[in-house]
Amino acid sequence: MSETTNQLLVFSDDWGRHPSSCQHLVGELLPELSATWVNTVGMRPPRWDRMTVARGAEKLHQWLSAADQVSAAPLPAALAIRNPTMWPWMSHRWDQALNAQLLTRQLHDVSDGAIAVTTIPIVADLVGRLPVRRWVYYCVDDFSVWPGLSANAMRMMERSLLEKVDCVVAASENLADAIRPLHPNVSILTHGVDCDFWAKPTGEPPAEIASLPGPLAVFWGVVDRRMNAEWVLALADRINSGTIVLAGPQQDPDPRLLLHPRIAAIGPVPFAQLPALARQASVLIMPYADLPVTRAMQPLKLKEYLATGVPVVAASLPAVSDWRDCLEMVTNKQEFVAATIQAMQQREAGSSKRIERLAARLASESWQAKAAQFRTRILPTS
Repeated sequence: MSETTNQLLVFSDDWGRHPSSCQHLVGELLPELSATWVNTVGMRPPRWDRMTVARGAEKLHQWLSAADQVSAAPLPAALAIRNPTMWPWMSHRWDQALNAQLLTRQLHDVSDGAIAVTTIPIVADLVGRLPVRRWVYYCVDDFSVWPGLSANAMRMMERSLLEKVDCVVAASENLADAIRPLHPNVSILTHGVDCDFWAKPTGEPPAEIASLPGPLAVFWGVVDRRMNAEWVLALADRINSGTIVLAGPQQDPDPRLLLHPRIAAIGPVPFAQLPALARQASVLIMPYADLPVTRAMQPLKLKEYLATGVPVVAASLPAVSDWRDCLEMVTNKQEFVAATIQAMQQREAGSSKRIERLAARLASESWQAKAAQFRTRILPTS
């Protein structure tokens, strides 16, 4: 086996599909380190719906393409993309064994001596098969409680992965607490943010909001069952003017959210347009329900919201509590409605002291700083 330690083999969501925390971190480490990024199939069991058909067509295009890279944007230096053919089911042992065989055969040539980093537990059976030097589990969510996933399969695969990896980097204290009984080497690395990107929009806002009556209360991210529909509907019923904008892909959300006249579900928005979308908002909202999945997660959007300077109203969750001095943290429907309406009516960023405190806190949260910490944790010490 090679002793090279400057090559990463990364298993995560498709590069460029959406800017995940892993993509931010690896992007900052390039080209000092080189990386092969493996676009895997998702962990959601395929269903006969529009989202699955569209995603299936996207993966087939990747697999049938002559080149491994299927992207409209040029790749960063020192980054290569692999699109290995995979079986799209993960629920049974034979599904997992088949994918382990497929991936081992297709990735063996880029594995020798690499540092393998995975954000997904579905590669548990690759540990010991690929000739990598070291395995790192970068745990960003508790997939066993994620809506639409096979809870038991995710739980078993993660336990199997934790038995084999060399170290774990968790995105939140809650995730780390759950892992420590299963693995002795766990460190915490919360998400970062690019303050200049969010505070200084360079593009145009999405055309879909041009005709919407203001003021706007904006949410961006996946619109699914993690959202507290009762809170959002109560707000929609109370406002006499303005619009609640839900920007992002829809994964089986409460159908009532898509029917209310004061709610505009505009679908996915390109990442580059999100700062301009925020600039049009009177308030940014994070109305997550109090669930096991939301208590475990560390939403990327939290620090992105804060970096825009727009007022933020967020449900009380572990990831939010450390930032309560920089936003309005609410615990029930009445507080959410009242705080959001107040922000929609005032359209103010807040007191100068609050803005100064926020800027000072975010100054140490850059992706560059987080990537430097990540590097020291994933590379072997000898």
